Amino acid sequence: MTALPTVAIVGRPNVGKSTLVNRILGRQEAIVEERPGVTRDRKELSAEWQGREFTLIDTGGWMADQDGDALDAKVSRQSERAMQEADVVLFVVDAKVGATADDQLVADLVRRIDTPTFLVANKVDSEQQAHVIWDLLTLGFGDPFPVSALHGVGTADMLDAIVTVLPPEEIEEDEDDADRIFGVSIVGRPNVGKSTLFNRLIGDERAVVHDRPGTTRDAIDTIVETENGPIRFIDTAGMRRKAKVDEETEYYSLVRALRAVDKSDVAFLVIDATVGVTAQDQRLAERVDAAGCPIVVLLNKWELLSAEERKDTMRAVERKLHFLGESPIIRISALTGKSVNKLWPALHDALASYSTRIPTRKVNVVIRNAQAAQPAPAGGRVLYATQGATDPPTFTLFANKELPRTYLRYLERSLREAFDMGNTPIKIRVRRR
Repeated sequence: MTALPTVAIVGRPNVGKSTLVNRILGRQEAIVEERPGVTRDRKELSAEWQGREFTLIDTGGWMADQDGDALDAKVSRQSERAMQEADVVLFVVDAKVGATADDQLVADLVRRIDTPTFLVANKVDSEQQAHVIWDLLTLGFGDPFPVSALHGVGTADMLDAIVTVLPPEEIEEDEDDADRIFGVSIVGRPNVGKSTLFNRLIGDERAVVHDRPGTTRDAIDTIVETENGPIRFIDTAGMRRKAKVDEETEYYSLVRALRAVDKSDVAFLVIDATVGVTAQDQRLAERVDAAGCPIVVLLNKWELLSAEERKDTMRAVERKLHFLGESPIIRISALTGKSVNKLWPALHDALASYSTRIPTRKVNVVIRNAQAAQPAPAGGRVLYATQGATDPPTFTLFANKELPRTYLRYLERSLREAFDMGNTPIKIRVRRR
């Protein structure tokens, strides 16, 4: 695996940082909207130019403390941290507006760090507008790079300059290791404590945490070394009902959250224990279950419930989430860290089951015994069975005729019980012979 250099994109709100991110990546990854404050977390993305790979860091807009609220202050601290940790800084300003007082404050911050910095004059859409950039020389970073992140003008010259100052490439491990990193997505309704749990698990204040619903707009992730090897934890935006998704930004947040679930090996479903299992929690659990990855149910804020409320909550979970079968249910406090350590054994078991490989002989013994105990209707019979894949375990059954869904569920349950697969999803494919 290659240790990639990092390039941080910083600046005050609404100068086009996320648009520039999308232009460099060549795809719509960062959420872009014509109002400040859409990007809140520090989001890391893999980028490449002229054969040179690097990590691109999209940050929220930096604001002076007196200009924003507590959430804005946290976003600004994340931006400052990105500046300090990056190998290269892209300082983006709005060329049409010129150098503002906030731009001068950002410039003061960047000058304090000994990092190669490029001043990017965004929103220069044509050569006729190029003259506006010279006012930006007062920021003290030399000649600005005139670009139009929206239209792509000038971005190639900027990237050519960036790759010349990137540190040398360093090879740390075998490049195939990246393919073996398991993904764990943290999902749930808005404001149930997902980002707090994310920060607790990775041991670093990486995501912005605030008691305002919808703080996380993108799915962000980080890789953590554990006893079970590297694990990629993915903090997703809160999932609302589609009827409640009434703005474009939230729609794309939902799309990215569902995409993160689809790519995950395990999902932590976070539920606010003080609210209980809502209809939205149920729908979300069904969506995650349909993605085909094991689910661990986490009842967060458990310490706030009385003894009677805890009993009622557990009964509601068993009743409303019965379709999740044997999914572990863990009661935690992400804020204090109480019982969070119980997630690691549950995660280990889920990943072990997810990667289970069973010898063909044992598979056929289980299928044969199941058919002897309960024959298929209408003379149907499985002649031979094998496990064709893992992640999740996938079994192929060769049958003499089509088998009813109810009977396939019976065979799936037999395999699950025989090999102690717990809540791991199992895929069954049937081929006629």
